[in-house]
Amino acid sequence: MNPLEMMKSRRSIRQFEEREIADETLNQILEAARWAPSWANTQCWEVILVKNPGLKLKLQQLLTDNNPAARAMTRVPVIIALCGKLETSGFYKGSAYTKFKDWFMYDLGIVTQNISLAAHALGLGSVVVGAFDHDKARGILNIPDGYELVSLIPIGYPHKIPAPPKRKELADFTHLDRFRTDP
Repeated sequence: MNPLEMMKSRRSIRQFEEREIADETLNQILEAARWAPSWANTQCWEVILVKNPGLKLKLQQLLTDNNPAARAMTRVPVIIALCGKLETSGFYKGSAYTKFKDWFMYDLGIVTQNISLAAHALGLGSVVVGAFDHDKARGILNIPDGYELVSLIPIGYPHKIPAPPKRKELADFTHLDRFRTDP
């Protein structure tokens, strides 16, 4: 499948089969994460593979009420907890180098895309979960100071693949030379 078709066909999956993922397959996903671009090659991410059913249940209980990913949290074989090292990406000689200060969220967005697309290419599904009690999850996963838990990514074999969501037309978000505000 060509890259554009892969991007167009990837979906956020919230219904999974109760089926294990081979270590070799999981390692391919981690390899895709490893090769994500980052600010000055800082590779500011840390990945926690959560396979323990008790830990998955504890994380599920931290999701916001009516979170559509809640059921997926305990049905998948693995949840990737994605963390970022603070004051690394976007910093030069200990000082923030951009208007946006810490650049780790940008880098983690890229690594998340690599993880999601690699999972999809391997016949797996994923969903990025960001609405949960980050502070309590941080304690459960023993995340040290200097790092921030950003997202939880349940990964498994899709039970159902939803229809594609409506997308904006190119003309709705593309500008030539300057930002256009008139219709």
